[in-house]
Amino acid sequence: MVSQPAFPISIDDIEAAARRITGEAVRTPLLRFPALDELTGGRILIKPEMLQRTGSFKFRGAYNALSSLSDNEKKAGVVAWSSGNHAQGVALAGRLLGIPTVIVMPADAPQPKIAATRSYGAEVVTYDRWSEDREAIGRKIAADRGGAAIIPPFDDVRIIAGQGTVGLEIAADAKAMGLALDEVVVNVSGGGLIAGVATGVQASMPSTKVFAAEPEGFDDHARSLRAGERLKNPSGASSICDALLSPVPGEITFTINSRRLAGGYVVSDEEVLQAMAYAFRTMKLVVEPGGAVSLAALLSGKISAKGRTIALVLSGGNVDPEQTARALAL
Repeated sequence: MVSQPAFPISIDDIEAAARRITGEAVRTPLLRFPALDELTGGRILIKPEMLQRTGSFKFRGAYNALSSLSDNEKKAGVVAWSSGNHAQGVALAGRLLGIPTVIVMPADAPQPKIAATRSYGAEVVTYDRWSEDREAIGRKIAADRGGAAIIPPFDDVRIIAGQGTVGLEIAADAKAMGLALDEVVVNVSGGGLIAGVATGVQASMPSTKVFAAEPEGFDDHARSLRAGERLKNPSGASSICDALLSPVPGEITFTINSRRLAGGYVVSDEEVLQAMAYAFRTMKLVVEPGGAVSLAALLSGKISAKGRTIALVLSGGNVDPEQTARALAL
């Protein structure tokens, strides 16, 4: 029998990341809403990462990655690319650690995300997401600046371990409530968050199933899991979920996710808007489109919740006021 290779990260890596980010990252609560339980017939636990610093889970991985750099690497600075949430996480982590940061962002990213990234002290370089390669731009900037460290948004073990602290907290808090998790549903782009969450949760709750939640047209994880190989999204697809538009699962993340995930749910933009409105009106939470996909999968009936305990990660809340108004107008 041929043994499988070790996972790229372990629970030890996530626990080390948890120690690193303690005192800097917010330990977000695990919330339960009676109205949501009554609506679905299940025990629904909400992990509200819009309450995290910079408004999304991304600060966790960014701070873990930047604080892991050597003194010489910190002096040289870092370069990252992002549609907005990783950008803000890296920018704030850099400010807290005294590390210069350059962030490559799409010119059509939500303006509040660009403005916030600059407000944390980062230099922002914009590009056209439809005709230019952000990674090529970022790597050239890093080379031109004497070998600045590159901090990818998801395909990096330090990033995945930092995001895994979300799963560590979910499992610990569910146990404190006396609940065993049947399922955890996580919004997915490149796969770093869900890879970390699955590792963190399944270390202490190995029977818990973890599912991806993705917008239509960007369901590369759901399709790749079925095919057993990394598949790209079709060109020309669009979605309001700007944080979840990665074209293909990451290499490192898919190595983890292909062995840990149970499948994926896919939702429409309209279902996402309805979930945003529900979160605002009923849960009093402001969720960005990409952060609401797991909730949309639940509210649309794609997740079977009756009699089961399910945790949903609401991954971010950096949304234009106009987008929230659009959701509330439905």
